[in-house]
Amino acid sequence: MNFHGTEVRQKALTLLRNGVKNADVARKLNVPLGTVGYWRHLDRAKRGECPGKHDPKCPRCDGRHLDEPAYSYLLGLYLGDGHISHYSGHRVPNLMITCDESWPGLMDNCEQAMRAVFPDNSVCRVRKTGCRNVKVYSKHLHCLFPQHGPGKKHERAITLEPWQQAIVDAHPWEFIRGLIHSDGCRITNWTTRLVAGERKRYEYPRYFFSNKSDDIRKLFTNALGRVGVEWTTLARGSDPFNISIARKASVALMDTHVGPKH
Repeated sequence: MNFHGTEVRQKALTLLRNGVKNADVARKLNVPLGTVGYWRHLDRAKRGECPGKHDPKCPRCDGRHLDEPAYSYLLGLYLGDGHISHYSGHRVPNLMITCDESWPGLMDNCEQAMRAVFPDNSVCRVRKTGCRNVKVYSKHLHCLFPQHGPGKKHERAITLEPWQQAIVDAHPWEFIRGLIHSDGCRITNWTTRLVAGERKRYEYPRYFFSNKSDDIRKLFTNALGRVGVEWTTLARGSDPFNISIARKASVALMDTHVGPKH
């Protein structure tokens, strides 16, 4: 991950204060456009140039409306490929979802969900090699994602708060879609069968979900059970990290409500 020092940031602010556009500053200093925009926002706020701005309200702290379907999807993405961090120099933490550039539709869905859950916060995409980090900054990330903590997710307990579980129960397909879009896939398997004495190739679709966390896999399979999807565990060696969905009726359900990444 690239970190931009104080000198680069100060050069950017000097250019911005002199009227240089964000995109031009980003190109000149080789800094992501979203980072330049965020630096400009912080600088303007520090100098009192954003008098109309206020701290966005939080569904947990202030009772603001929460788009529950979007939250359920974003929660699935977070549990798979997301993390919350607080870099030095930033006043607030950021939620980052890493999306492979092969799936532009997934990046769009992720950004739409972030904007729906955090309607008063800025969302940006930061380009990395082969992927984009979709990010949102908010002081209330820990309120909405209490699963955040030190260490890797599979090395600590991951449980949903009762209010989160109620949302997942009400919107299980969005939660499943988020988990599949982060740590899952739809593939085409094949085998051979004897038909009238002749061996023929037979192809069939299958969904996989892979995650090292026992707790996250359990959340996934509980949601599958809630919507009537049958699943099995496939162990590579002695590690049961892979959940398989291969039965025709269950794959049809997944195709209707989830579908392949795009």
